[in-house]
Amino acid sequence: MDLIDRMKEIAARIPKQLEYTQTEEATKNAFVMPFISALGYDVFNPLEVIPEFTSDVGIKKGEKVDYAIKKDEQIIILVECKWSGADLDKVHASQLFRYFSVTSARFAILTNGIEYQFYSDIDEPNKMDSKPFFVFNMLHFEDHQINELKKFTKSAFSLDDILTTASTLKYAGAIKKILEEELKAPSEEFVRFFASQVYDGRLTQQVIEQFTKIVKDARSQFINERINERLKTALSANSGEGGGEDLFDDEENGDDASARDGIETTQEELDGFNVVKAILREVVDVARVTMRDTKSYCGILLDDNNRKPICRLRFNHSQKYLGLFTNKNEDKVEIDCVDDIFKHSERLKAVIGEYEGGKAEVEEVAGGGENPMMNSDIME
Repeated sequence: MDLIDRMKEIAARIPKQLEYTQTEEATKNAFVMPFISALGYDVFNPLEVIPEFTSDVGIKKGEKVDYAIKKDEQIIILVECKWSGADLDKVHASQLFRYFSVTSARFAILTNGIEYQFYSDIDEPNKMDSKPFFVFNMLHFEDHQINELKKFTKSAFSLDDILTTASTLKYAGAIKKILEEELKAPSEEFVRFFASQVYDGRLTQQVIEQFTKIVKDARSQFINERINERLKTALSANSGEGGGEDLFDDEENGDDASARDGIETTQEELDGFNVVKAILREVVDVARVTMRDTKSYCGILLDDNNRKPICRLRFNHSQKYLGLFTNKNEDKVEIDCVDDIFKHSERLKAVIGEYEGGKAEVEEVAGGGENPMMNSDIME
């Protein structure tokens, strides 16, 4: 089983077990140990994974780090765990900081079983950085993050390879976070940067206040224009196909920014999207599987094309529904939790066969026959 499949398997259990992991020990047993095991380390071999690792540090005697992972007789990773509800951004990892300087480990992980923050000593040798260079969230991760995580597996672990990309990951992640914050609420420095490029006068406080609104409006217009371009490209690519009902509601296709007002993609919808991608990985490149949220439902599409709906997550009410498609007609099926989506794997795969190869291939997928995605004639 590939690493991404092992991570998907662990992630699928988290929503069901979360309410029972209210302590650090429960979190370690339910989430952290399976995670370490998925990386290829034997959690039951104390020569490889040392629980409650102790090393006297200065005047601090008897302090423990939850796990120390070894390879070739050397400690390579320290792991400190918090309970599943802990906010890691507000946790001070004091043990990790102290132990980092007195062991051979170059990497440390702070986790609550859902989010894993990876640290190293990029800023100053032999001193753990105050900010992680890589963050992996079990309930919301992308394929490219799996590639980074693979570098920490037992079979692929290479100190040099990880350190080569660690600084890039750290600073790129920090820049992305700054951009996200600036796009939400632009700072005066951010506004000044743009105003100075287009305004020849003196940047007084009044001018800055005026440009703050201009920057916000320009940001919204820019994002909406990019979204509309993608929509037009998708529609143009299918202009040769037959007409028919536009499978997405008008609320999603409006040019006005107000069309997106009130839309909030929930964690449960993101979990459902990840489950669908895990199912379809067998029959299609998951990079082609996209999500578009609306006020009424969360739509999952093939090729970001609203004429190729895969399913709809209708999670806005107490009773959840999964909208399944056959010949572009939606069938709403009751489900109790996100994991129930796995029960409809064959129907989801059949939709891909319908779009990729016609009715004959749909029947083969639904019946467990040959995978149409592997048929060279179809792929051509």
